[in-house]
Amino acid sequence: MKKIVIMLIVCILLVGCGSRDKSTLDEVLKSGNYIILDVRTNEEYSAGHVKDALNIPYDEIDDEVNLDKNKVILVYCKSGVRSSKALSTLKNLGYDVINLGAYDSITLEKE
Repeated sequence: MKKIVIMLIVCILLVGCGSRDKSTLDEVLKSGNYIILDVRTNEEYSAGHVKDALNIPYDEIDDEVNLDKNKVILVYCKSGVRSSKALSTLKNLGYDVINLGAYDSITLEKE
């Protein structure tokens, strides 16, 4: 029982890391002051992506990435794992980041 409680707490903490509530995301989308970043592979991006998204695979994000720090970065991947890693890296580089999570669950226009 103790292990289940610990696992539940860890899961709750992981889900909460780097995420914001829906109203914050809605405000950012309404403002238009954002960049959408697809951190999947080039092949995944080519198969379909969120409209106007830039593609930088998560493992290529480093201190040489040059994005506008005055904009909020909306990041996503296939399942949410790589976007979580990208969120951490980008936050450490001084960006304001929101993790959109999994591509299939995003309701923004796709192409």
